Amino acid sequence: MTPPEPLLRARHVSIDYAIPGGHTRAVLDASVTIYPGQTVAIVGESGSGKSTLASSFLGLLPANATLASGTIEILSRDVTAASEPEWVELRGQAIGYVPQDPTTNLNPAWRVGTQVGEALRRCRLTRAARTDRVRELLSAAGLPDPERARRSYPHELSGGMAQRALIAQALACDPPLLIADEPTSALDATTAREVLDHLCALASSKGTALLLVTHDLALACERADHLLVMNKGRICEQGPTRQVISGPVHPYTRRLLAALPGGRSRLAAKSKDIAISVVGASKAFAGARRGESAHVALDGVDLEVMAGQTCALVGESGSGKTTLARAILGLSPLDAGDIKIFSRSLATATKEEAREIRRDIQVVFQNPYASLDPLYTVSALIAEPLSILGIGDRRSRRARVREMLDAVGLAQSVAGRYPAQLSGGQRQRVAIARALAPSPRIVVLDEATSALDVVVQDRILALLRELQAEWGLTYLMITHDLGLVTANADTVAVMERGRIVEWGPVAQVVSSPRQAMTRALIAATPRLPASEAGTAG
Repeated sequence: MTPPEPLLRARHVSIDYAIPGGHTRAVLDASVTIYPGQTVAIVGESGSGKSTLASSFLGLLPANATLASGTIEILSRDVTAASEPEWVELRGQAIGYVPQDPTTNLNPAWRVGTQVGEALRRCRLTRAARTDRVRELLSAAGLPDPERARRSYPHELSGGMAQRALIAQALACDPPLLIADEPTSALDATTAREVLDHLCALASSKGTALLLVTHDLALACERADHLLVMNKGRICEQGPTRQVISGPVHPYTRRLLAALPGGRSRLAAKSKDIAISVVGASKAFAGARRGESAHVALDGVDLEVMAGQTCALVGESGSGKTTLARAILGLSPLDAGDIKIFSRSLATATKEEAREIRRDIQVVFQNPYASLDPLYTVSALIAEPLSILGIGDRRSRRARVREMLDAVGLAQSVAGRYPAQLSGGQRQRVAIARALAPSPRIVVLDEATSALDVVVQDRILALLRELQAEWGLTYLMITHDLGLVTANADTVAVMERGRIVEWGPVAQVVSSPRQAMTRALIAATPRLPASEAGTAG
């Protein structure tokens, strides 16, 4: 039987980026082959070259990047030197693309239906036929009310619904190959599983090949037939997924497998002091449209976090966990109930007491790209909360900056750099240094590692554990990844529709979940098969 012709064949591809005074090589001698119906995953840490390589398959390399050597064939057609009009013809027709973040990849000024319909313009459909086709695509992508989604603007959809709209757009012309670049990294675990299930089911039903670009090794192993591991621009290992994870050859692959969360247990720190006390917290937001009823974000929430411990707050998007965190930070006043920080009520605090509470509780956000002012140097970023809170003078703040750089493992030379000159892991270390500079007793970690690849994530979490042990910090960890909870939290609270539906020690909740939502979150967490995970370790 004659084997099928590959949809994509890249041979010995090397890609350079222009830099002042020369160039740097981002991809070195990479070869990839994808066959019809196959699911291939490229995994690696930030800067490994995986997204650059995938971009070359779409003709979407940035202006300062060039294909230095090698060849790329799509549907047996050599596109190594294809012009932009040729790529425009291929994109959508031969290759569909699902990008990472719908908030930046959907135009906020256009209705969703208009944007999905743009992908159909080459199909020469009448306006009415195109509208019908858009409804079909949105329905096929799993949107429960396709007509409403068609008429909506992106901000009127949840993250999962917006990502489904991008999938509808990518599949509009039934391309034989689909490239999905971190398609669920911004979604909670259950929504991510639903979106991936639907994406893989659609690809399977149409015989579409799928190239999945991700830093989540467990997700890649769960979804892909064939695995490519990238490190420093090279494909250091590739092969059938089960073969790679059961017998990893390259040290970097073994390192990735060892960095997967969930392999360690945690001893709970013992304390009698209550760091955070939440009693009857309720909060509602007015409807976005006229006539819509108010949205209840928090509905009588009770929670206690003991000093020196880590409490993980988990739940789907829209469950209320971020609203609760904002209330604890004093950024969103409650409609009813009370929050106490080390026995001091936020509701009745005087101006001076509120200032002390703000010093006691700081936050590390999810995305260091967005949370660090690009116009500030690292030194200015770390010193900023000290200045705002009136802590010390200029000389003592400079000394504190040096101390914090040492604490988070950054060289003193980093102080004069700007965020754009740092890696993702370095930026997040700066964010941690800034949060710890005022000597808080509580730190809210709002998805603080979800934007990082698995190796950098492991380093940051190890740093946070070390700092907690050394300084007696209390962490409130907001996450949609239950895989992180076992190794990094003492207690876990599961939220659903504004309520805490399950709460207790991590080992008890994870091993014997009582609520359907908890079981759904556990089931949605990607994991290696037990026998293979053990072999890889």
